[in-house]
Amino acid sequence: MNDASSGISSMMKELRVFPPPPEFARQAHIRGMDQYKALHARSLKDPEGFWGEAAAELHWFRKWDRVLDWKLPDSKWFAGGKTNLAYNCLDLQIQRGRGDHTAILWEGEPGEVRRLTYRDVHREVCRFANGLRQLGVRQGDKVTLYMPMVPELAIAMLACARIGAPHSVIFGGFSAQAIVDRVIDAESHYMVTADGGYRRGSVVPLKANVDEACAKTNLVKKVVVLKRVGQDVPMKSGRDVWWHDVVESASADCPAEPLDAEHMLYLLYTSGSTGKPKGIHHTTGGYMVYTYLSAKYIFDLKPDDVYWCTADIGWVTGHSYVVYGILCNGVTCLMYEGAPNHPAWDRFWDIIQRHKVTKFYTAPTALRAFMRQGDEHPNKHNLSSLKLLGTVGEPINPEAWMWYHRVIGKERCPIVDTWWQTETGGALISPLPGATTTKPGSATMPFFGIDADIVDKNGTSQAANVGGFLVIRKPWPGMLRGIYGDRERFERQYWSEVPGVYFAGDSARRDEDGCFWIMGRIDDVIKVAGHRLGTAEVESALVSHPKVAEAAVVGIPHDLKGQAIAAFVTLRVGAAPSDAMKKELTEHVGRTMGALAKPEQIRFTDALPKTRSGKIMRRLLVEIATKGEVKGDTTTLEDFSILSKLATKDEE
Repeated sequence: MNDASSGISSMMKELRVFPPPPEFARQAHIRGMDQYKALHARSLKDPEGFWGEAAAELHWFRKWDRVLDWKLPDSKWFAGGKTNLAYNCLDLQIQRGRGDHTAILWEGEPGEVRRLTYRDVHREVCRFANGLRQLGVRQGDKVTLYMPMVPELAIAMLACARIGAPHSVIFGGFSAQAIVDRVIDAESHYMVTADGGYRRGSVVPLKANVDEACAKTNLVKKVVVLKRVGQDVPMKSGRDVWWHDVVESASADCPAEPLDAEHMLYLLYTSGSTGKPKGIHHTTGGYMVYTYLSAKYIFDLKPDDVYWCTADIGWVTGHSYVVYGILCNGVTCLMYEGAPNHPAWDRFWDIIQRHKVTKFYTAPTALRAFMRQGDEHPNKHNLSSLKLLGTVGEPINPEAWMWYHRVIGKERCPIVDTWWQTETGGALISPLPGATTTKPGSATMPFFGIDADIVDKNGTSQAANVGGFLVIRKPWPGMLRGIYGDRERFERQYWSEVPGVYFAGDSARRDEDGCFWIMGRIDDVIKVAGHRLGTAEVESALVSHPKVAEAAVVGIPHDLKGQAIAAFVTLRVGAAPSDAMKKELTEHVGRTMGALAKPEQIRFTDALPKTRSGKIMRRLLVEIATKGEVKGDTTTLEDFSILSKLATKDEE
C-alpha cells in the first residue's frame, strides 16, 4: 500500500493518552464524548437545524430564508438573512451587559499597556467608520490594512465590517512589492497603515513600504496613517491623512449596516504553489456563526476569561481567533505587538503572569524555540492562571506537545491541537477540552458540521492508520466562497483533485480510535524507494531525541531510492553539533520509524528559514540541499541571514 494512488506510509505510533482533567470537564460547555458524538452526528444529519440554532444565538436584522443552499462547489449560508459582524462583536455584547468589560487588553513591545472596554471599542469603531465614509469609502469598497499589532488594527477591521467595506489585511512583515500585488488584485483604493511598528526593539518602516508600493500603482486614492512610533514620515498632500485627524471630528454614532449574509467580509491573501497570491474570499453570516461557535467550544470560553492568541492579525488565525470569533463571545482578548523573545526569552510567560491569562493559543514553532532555550524561562514565572492551552499553524510533534503539557500547563491544562487553513475560516479538527481524550501530536476529531475523511486519489476511504488525502465531504459555514478573480483556480485547486469533496492539500491518517494525524502537505511528501513518507512524521522522530529542539526534512534526488531525506536540525541549548551527533540522530530515526526513514543528509543550523508566522519554508531548504544556494522568492522570509549561514554549512 505504498504507491501514489493507495496511500502514504505511516510509521509513527503514539501510545500516550490524556483524558480531560475532571475539574475542567465538570465546568465545560461540552462535558464528555457522548455529548460530543450526539451533537456531531446531529450536525451532519441535520445541518440546517444545528447551524440555525447556533446562528440564533447571535443578532440578525432579518432572519434567513434558508440555512444552506449547496450546489457544489458553491455554498450560500443563511441566504436572505441580514446581519453585521461588528454589531455582534460590540453592540450585542453591550446589550448583554458587557459594555464595561475589557474587550482588548493590549501590550506594546516597549511595555505600554492599554485596556479598552467593549464600550470603548464600540466608540472608536463608530468614529473610524464615519471617518472612512468621509474619505469616500462606500459599501463594497475594499480597504487594505497594513498595520502593526495595535488595537487600531482590530478597530479598523470592525469599522470596515460595520459599513460593509471588505478589508484586506496585509501582514506587517511583507514587502512593498507584496503590497502592490495585493492592492492590484483586490482593486483596493483605500489603505490604512502606521508610521511604524516595533519588532525586536527596532522600528518596522510601514509607511515607507506603503509609499514605495503606492509609487508602483495609481490605484490608491487615500492613505490613513496611525501615529504609533512617533517618527517623522512624509505625508503626500491630497492622499495621506493622519488617523487622529480622521476621527477628531467624526461622530461616535454609526449604526451598523444590515448586510446580506453572503456579503464579502474580507479578502485574505495566502501564498500558492505558483507564487501568485490567492485572495481567499470570506463572507459575513456563515463565517460569523462558525468562528463564534468554534471559539466558544474549542477554547471553552467563559465570561471572565483572559484569552491570548499570539498570532498576528495579518494571518487568518488573527482574523478568526483574535478578533471576530473571540469578541462575538464577549470575552477579553489580549493582543501583544512584538516578538516572543524581546527583550528576553521569558516575555510570553511574563505577560501570562502579569495579565493572568487563562486561555493561551500559540504555534508549535514558537514552542520548539522555547524548548531549545530550556525550562528556566517559564519556570521563573507563575503560570497558575492558565486553564487551557492550544496550538495552531502546523502539526505539533509529540515531544513539543509533552513539553507544553508539562512545563507550561503543569500537567493540569487540556491542550487543543487545532487543524485548519485560511480557506476554512475556522478550526475543522480539534479536541473539545472537556470531552476529548487527547493524544500528543493528534488534532483528534472533527468539529461540529465537519465530515472529514482520509481517501486515496479515487476518493475511496482509507483503512485505519493508512495515510492518504485529507478531505471534507460536506459544506460548513466558515468555508471560503472562492479565490478572488480566479474561478478556474478555485475549482481546480480545491474541488478537482478528488472529485466531489473539498481537498485540503494535506496528507493525514486516522487511527483506530478515529483520531486524525496530520502528516504534512501533499507537496511535501517524500517518496523513498517507492514509499511515500510524510515530512511531519520524520520531523517528529527527530524532535523526539532529547537533544533536538526543531527539525525540518525535505526530499532530495537519489540514484537508487528516487528520493532521499535531507534533515535540517536545530539542537537544544547545551548540545553541540558533531559527526557523532549526526550518526546518533540517524540511528534514532531508524529505531523510531525504521531504516527507510533514516536521513541521507543531516545539517545542523541555529535556526530554520521561516515566515514571520512561523511556517518553515521547505522549498528554500530543498534549494539549499540540492543546489547549495537559494534563487527562489524570499519575500516572506523573516531572517535573511539564516540562508547565508545554511548555504555555507558542510554537507557531509
